[in-house]
Amino acid sequence: MLKIRINFLLLLIITVYHSSFPKTLLVGKNETIKTLRQAFEICENGDILKIMKGSYLENNLILTKQISLLGIDFPIISGNKKEKILTVKANNVVISGIHFMDTGASFVKDNAAIKLDSVSNCLVENNKFTNNFFGIYLAKSWNCTLRNNKVISSQKKQTYSGNGIHLWYCRDITIEGNTVQGHRDGIYLEFVRRSLITHNTVSKNLRYGLHFMFSDSCKYIFNRFEQNSAGVAVMFTHHVQMLHNIFINNWGDASYGLLLKEITDGEIYNNKFIRNTCGIYLEGCNRNSIEYNIFESNGWAIRLMANSMENIFAKNNFLGNSFEVTTNSTRNYNTFRNNYWSDYQGYDLNRDGIGEVPHHPVKLFSLLVEKNRPTLLLMRSFFVELLNTAEKIFPVITPETLVDNYPEMSFIR
Repeated sequence: MLKIRINFLLLLIITVYHSSFPKTLLVGKNETIKTLRQAFEICENGDILKIMKGSYLENNLILTKQISLLGIDFPIISGNKKEKILTVKANNVVISGIHFMDTGASFVKDNAAIKLDSVSNCLVENNKFTNNFFGIYLAKSWNCTLRNNKVISSQKKQTYSGNGIHLWYCRDITIEGNTVQGHRDGIYLEFVRRSLITHNTVSKNLRYGLHFMFSDSCKYIFNRFEQNSAGVAVMFTHHVQMLHNIFINNWGDASYGLLLKEITDGEIYNNKFIRNTCGIYLEGCNRNSIEYNIFESNGWAIRLMANSMENIFAKNNFLGNSFEVTTNSTRNYNTFRNNYWSDYQGYDLNRDGIGEVPHHPVKLFSLLVEKNRPTLLLMRSFFVELLNTAEKIFPVITPETLVDNYPEMSFIR
């Protein structure tokens, strides 16, 4: 009897020992487990699923267990252009090294290659996404990381494309080192808090490279936004920080390097705005600090609407822009100081590096263009130069208080 009890205890200890450590399960055509659906049914929390190289036609997968899903040589999981592929409803899930492609397009469903639904502490890293409606979709999730993924699509119309990375009602999310291209919006955030978007390259998207609304206290650092149809849009947000980003070659009739609408108490620091239709457009924006940026070869460097007040533009470099600053008002409630203007024609008698003659960056012709865009046809004409010169000597229409009283004489580094 004692021997039976000892054997039973040993068996119990062995069972508990094996059940308390994660198992590694192999999924593949030459393995016992053939499909992810089968693997999800038999795996347990903490297990590692390794997907062997190959192609798998699977969609509408739902993961409810805390596992690591690892691809070997980027196995392809295809939605066969029908539905969404994988919905994660468990915390602490890792997804890495997998190629997701061909979700179905839908006008009523948010079909995504990966959707994280009401989860925390998940990691989506080093994956490829090709021709999906939505690439990575997060809803009501927190403390998750999306890192070093390539999210590429090739749709031609916005109506047939979702967003590359889409966040709704999330907080404390890190989006780092991703490449996003060819979607409706590259990165889209709505009702997001305290998140970090850094070192991403977002280009050639059908609408905005980055689009976020009602997303307070987020940071956007060291990103590159290039050749997006409408540039970048930031709306209805407080305490946003945009630092060390590059906005380049965002051209079009309704395109901006950075569009700011109803933004308050933000910091836009040390960014580069190069060859955009408009560098920064501000509407209904208040108490923002725009400093140490470079505006180079843009159509408009700054378009500042009358309902924007108490913004500070300081220590910026304005280089070869068609229009430095334009506005739709004869009044100004913002501050311009210590900026470098490449077309400044004043002088520095005491050699302190600051021009003695205040600089008026708003030209009469820019006001005319703001009210009647077809007048751009007259740009560079002798008549326009005459108007600008006359207004500079005897200002009547341009806002007299929109002036940099301390223009820098040399490029600010």
